[in-house]
Amino acid sequence: PAAPTRSISSLNAVSKKDTYQITLLPGDGIGPEIMSACKEVLGTLTKKCGFELEMTDALIGGAAIDAKNDPFPDESLEQCRNSDSVLLSCIGGYKWDSNPRELRPETGLLKMRKEMGLFANLRPAKVLPQLIDASTLKKEIVEGVDVMCVRELTGDVYFGTPKGIDVVDGERVGYNNMIYREGEIERIARVAGDVASKRGGKLCSVDKANVLDVSQLWRDVVTDIITKEFSDVELSHMYVDNAAMQLIRWPKQFDTIVTGNIFGDILSDEASMLVGSLGMLPSASIGESGPGVFEPCHGSAPDIAGEDKANPLALILSAAMMLTYDLDRAEEAALLETAVEAVLDEGLRTADIKQEGDGCTLVGCIEMGQAVAAQLEKIEVPVQV
Repeated sequence: PAAPTRSISSLNAVSKKDTYQITLLPGDGIGPEIMSACKEVLGTLTKKCGFELEMTDALIGGAAIDAKNDPFPDESLEQCRNSDSVLLSCIGGYKWDSNPRELRPETGLLKMRKEMGLFANLRPAKVLPQLIDASTLKKEIVEGVDVMCVRELTGDVYFGTPKGIDVVDGERVGYNNMIYREGEIERIARVAGDVASKRGGKLCSVDKANVLDVSQLWRDVVTDIITKEFSDVELSHMYVDNAAMQLIRWPKQFDTIVTGNIFGDILSDEASMLVGSLGMLPSASIGESGPGVFEPCHGSAPDIAGEDKANPLALILSAAMMLTYDLDRAEEAALLETAVEAVLDEGLRTADIKQEGDGCTLVGCIEMGQAVAAQLEKIEVPVQV
């Protein structure tokens, strides 16, 4: 059957139902550990709320290279396409860093985004009061920060052609092509407009229009779409170098940010550090139709893999985004987020968010997952769930 067309106004891939097909991509490094913790939490949630997630593993990244000599095998792509949603842990590691580009884990990730049409990446950076001291910035700067970065994911200099390394006049020349089509900008602008209208109603578009022609087109098209289709959204524009500075100087001025692939890659990582740990940050990658992919912002941390030190909370919060954006289960997503905050209120911390002298209890990945599941058991389920 044809994949359902995603309504830009709802961002939901499927209508609410009793049973969903979910593809799990445990990936590399700490990936299998955090996925195991997340599965336990989701099992508790579905039992409590009376619906089912039929979860099936598939290969991606280094694990896929080792097993199939392909960073994202066709059978994994097919399984993802036939799912209601996809939950990805993390990929990569030192082991594959010297491989040729076609056999690197990151190539599998780019292939997945392109083949599944995942053109919009949503990364929230919300400072939780329990973890405010984990940020490297002063409390008065980061307190109350809640930014959503909407990044275009399948165009720009990462995918533009021609590209390569050639020999010209006896020396090597490397080149890439920073290119956007009008239609690519229009669709990301619509997603950003929709997200902003459901949040604080403010959208900041980031570009480099004072230097780059491609950015001038970006600015013109974003302005056109937002003013015509999202009259309730207050649109502003900012050059990328200034935006990088303002995110550190006064992050509370931002509500929703929309930007291209390379600028978004950098700014969303910068915004994430306002929170204090990548181990707390989820993300969603969605397309115009079919399933989205939901993953934590952190990497595979091969140095602590297998040691029960990883933080599963970003993946659990990514599962909450999956429930909201792909499965039409916003109330259940809210329960997950409440359980995560309750665990932090209890004073449980994995190593990445533990501060010296904070009086909190250091726990491992398994125990953190169990604690979130235990909190879910305690929470009263609202009648409408």
